[in-house]
Amino acid sequence: MKPEVEIYTDGACSGNPGPGGWGAVLLSGSHEKEISGFLPDTTNQRAELIAAIKGLESLKKPCKVKLYSDSAYLINAFTQGWIENWLRNGWLNSKKEPVSNADLWERLIELSNTHNVEWIKVKGHSDNELNNRCDALAKGAIEAQNQGV
Repeated sequence: MKPEVEIYTDGACSGNPGPGGWGAVLLSGSHEKEISGFLPDTTNQRAELIAAIKGLESLKKPCKVKLYSDSAYLINAFTQGWIENWLRNGWLNSKKEPVSNADLWERLIELSNTHNVEWIKVKGHSDNELNNRCDALAKGAIEAQNQGV
């Protein structure tokens, strides 16, 4: 049986595009781990996707994952069939334009093939303590870089 893990993720950007950060909180049983990082030049959407990638990449073996994000962009791509449409249409969106962030989507598809991921949308900047902590981690990564830490 695969281990069960909950991952909360969030991305932030100072300017869009601009310097950004990502944060994730991983929970499994009594174990809890926080990870975060700085992105020198990114967009809000890329930061959100990178947070999910980094969270999933930190798992050492295939897991059953509940991944929570306040990014409708991330969650809807997996829950509303966007990815299947992009794959069927050769990575073109509904406007017949190249899908933005295809490199990150391809990595997320690989990771979701490794892990059994349930994609769950949470309301951002509200009363979800773990989502708020991820937001603080992401913003903290930007602040630390700005202060030369």
